[in-house]
Amino acid sequence: MDLSMNPFSSGTRLRDMIRAIRASKTAAEERAVVRRECAAIRAAISGNDQDYRHRNMAKLMFIHMLGYPTHFGQMECLKLIAAAGFPEKRIGYLGLTLLLDERQEVLMLVTNSLKQDLNHSNQFIVGLALCALGNICSAEMARDLAPEVERLLQTRDPNTKKKAALCSIRIVRKVPDLAENFMGSAASLLKEKHHGVLLSAVQLCTELCKASIEALEYLRKRCVEGLVRILRDVSNSSYAPEYDIAGITDPFLHIQVLRLMRTLGQGDADCSEYVNDILAQVATKTESNKNAGNAILYECVETIMGIEATSGLRVLAINILGRFLSNRDNNIRYVALNMLMKAMSVDTQAVQRHRSTILECVKDADVSIRKRALELVYLLVNDTNVKPLTKELVDYLEVSDEDFKEDLTAKICLIVEKFSQDKLWYLDQMFKVLSLSGNFVKDDVWHALIVLISNASELQGYSVRSLYKALQACGAQESLVRVSVWCIGEYGEMLVNNISMLDVEEPITVTESDAVDAVELALKRYSVDVTTRAMCLVALLKLSSRFPPTSERIQEIVVQNKGNTVLELQQRSIEFNSIIQRHQSIKSSLLERMPVLDEASYLVKRATSSQASVSLNKSAPAATPGGSLKLPNGVAKPPPAPLADLLDLSSDDTPASTSAPTAAPNNFLHDLLGIDLTDSSSTGGAPSASTDILMDLLSIGSSPVQNGPPTTSTVISPGQVTKHASATPQVFDLLDGLAPSSPLPDEQTAYPPITAFQSATLKITFNFKKQPGKPQETTMHVSFTNLTSATLTDFMFQAAVPKFIQLRLDPASSSTLPASGKGSVTQSLSVTNNQHGQKPIAMRIRISYKVNGEDRLEQGQISNFPAGL
Repeated sequence: MDLSMNPFSSGTRLRDMIRAIRASKTAAEERAVVRRECAAIRAAISGNDQDYRHRNMAKLMFIHMLGYPTHFGQMECLKLIAAAGFPEKRIGYLGLTLLLDERQEVLMLVTNSLKQDLNHSNQFIVGLALCALGNICSAEMARDLAPEVERLLQTRDPNTKKKAALCSIRIVRKVPDLAENFMGSAASLLKEKHHGVLLSAVQLCTELCKASIEALEYLRKRCVEGLVRILRDVSNSSYAPEYDIAGITDPFLHIQVLRLMRTLGQGDADCSEYVNDILAQVATKTESNKNAGNAILYECVETIMGIEATSGLRVLAINILGRFLSNRDNNIRYVALNMLMKAMSVDTQAVQRHRSTILECVKDADVSIRKRALELVYLLVNDTNVKPLTKELVDYLEVSDEDFKEDLTAKICLIVEKFSQDKLWYLDQMFKVLSLSGNFVKDDVWHALIVLISNASELQGYSVRSLYKALQACGAQESLVRVSVWCIGEYGEMLVNNISMLDVEEPITVTESDAVDAVELALKRYSVDVTTRAMCLVALLKLSSRFPPTSERIQEIVVQNKGNTVLELQQRSIEFNSIIQRHQSIKSSLLERMPVLDEASYLVKRATSSQASVSLNKSAPAATPGGSLKLPNGVAKPPPAPLADLLDLSSDDTPASTSAPTAAPNNFLHDLLGIDLTDSSSTGGAPSASTDILMDLLSIGSSPVQNGPPTTSTVISPGQVTKHASATPQVFDLLDGLAPSSPLPDEQTAYPPITAFQSATLKITFNFKKQPGKPQETTMHVSFTNLTSATLTDFMFQAAVPKFIQLRLDPASSSTLPASGKGSVTQSLSVTNNQHGQKPIAMRIRISYKVNGEDRLEQGQISNFPAGL
């Protein structure tokens, strides 16, 4: 209706106000126009101006849609609804649905008007009331007006029936207890011929089934036959212009009937058997060259999968999904993949027939389809098809996009680990993955690979030769480099001498110098990655024992890192140089191959670590002092005794003892160094728990002072330096005896660094410096290292100290912490202990950061500061 031609309209018309608002060049001009109009409307409301009420409500609705407050006009809606004429009621009900919702108390005042209009003789006014009630009905209104709506379901006018059925859906949702009132009426509506009534009736029946078990059982008995008749009539009907869409008669009714059949047939064998024939008819007769036909077919497939259908019908449904995968429309292919994933739990063999088509979807240009197809392929893998499927995925890995390689690599690794029965095949596949996408391989995967190589003695030669060749061809893959240098360090003589050759291998010529060249190149290429460089240094140290002629050259390479700014690399370089230069007699025993790693124990610990990482995503707990440390081979174990860790001979599942040493015929120190442990206790008695075990065993120096400041001894592990506090006040080299008894003046203020905090995500190291003559002041240099494969952003470190300590924090070097230890963030702290000598320094820390946009928080307490700070 054109409001400008309405007899109530005079003065400023609605279209004039809209033009004025659209002509506004700024938001301020628009607000001014709205203010003027709202002021005029308020004046008309205050003056009870009935002539302009109709038009003013139309203006208020437009202003409301612009986002301005219009609550002052709510009562005008009620006055218009109470009017006698249809035009006023139409605007009143429209304003009611726009300006109010079911939470408004004003709505209670309109219940009586709605009841009167539902009983009105004019079907159009009844329709207005039903539309309004279906949009804003509250629970109280539903209870009051349900009888009127139920009565209207029996009227002759199809439009009124349709609106009453839709209004009933709202009432049942608000008050499920009223469902039983509508069951009989809903079932009778399914006998109507008008498609609008049928569509509304089917939706009402679906809602009743969700609301009440009694309604579900009632409709199963009364409605299934009617639904089959409706679906058959619609499917077989001739061309009907009123309902035709792309050559298909009323696809909306098709889909709603199929959904109701799925609801009724779920868990009911009799009902499912009754609808099997019509479902097969719809699945075979519906054309799939139009989008409307595809929608019906998809809904038909979902219904077949949801009910107790026969196996033949399920195969037919899965074949339809297979045809969908060949469709050019990305949306159709995506929903087909989703549905096939659900079908895996129903009929795996039928899905397997479309394996080649699903594999082609993995190579699709659309990233969503690729990821969904990859998940489906993972579900399709079994013991019989694992090798051809893996070959297809590995071949595609070589040409896949960089963005997709991470997901593809993870799935291939999972498939190989889960289904491999042949160790040689497992190694070949993992070596291919490392060569093609080693930068995307997660740490626990290559840790597991090292554990398997350690246990497969017959394949160690094959592994080191294969990895050496891969390293020469693909040296830019980080995980490949780590596994390769580890194997070269452990099994270098097998590489050079072609030991344990397999029939499938061809001999290769590798000299001792070539093996050292490979590790040296990796050391130079990965100048930023601390873990890789540390593993290269360990490999070089072991090669110096395996290949004595290269010892001098290796020493030159190791010495180059003596001035490295990374403390761990610097320390490794100095200690390894000392081993090569001064301890030739014990070097071969010290650098023997690592003992075989316990594969079963590692798998248990890996599963435990995975569960812990899941809980870490929810809330990152602080690391407890003395907690387990994650070693490069993936084995997490409690810190063993200093000597046991030094030689790395303690078993993963047998904790090293930290008690006083006793004589034992099979003691590893006695075996390696030839030192009788019984002599040490006879000279000075049994040492206490705080006495350093190594000093006592080697009888170096005098008995340590029990109450002196602790020092830190460094122990060597293939992938990590772990520090253990010793109660001796003297600093000594573990392999080279005591340092000078009188330290130099500048050494008196030096304190060993400590690992103050370590979790699965972060490692925090403190270095200390004091100025002579100012014992109460300490400068702490804090280094933060990211242990995960994801970059940490918005990084912030906070610290709190007791009242007797003054703390000053300097800004951090960066707010972004690179992944996998490729660089660190540093920050300086100035601490003044006003009760120096009386109370030690204590500190609580909190670290916040983001991982992939998700906020994380870790916190802990530091109480292991060196004495004397």
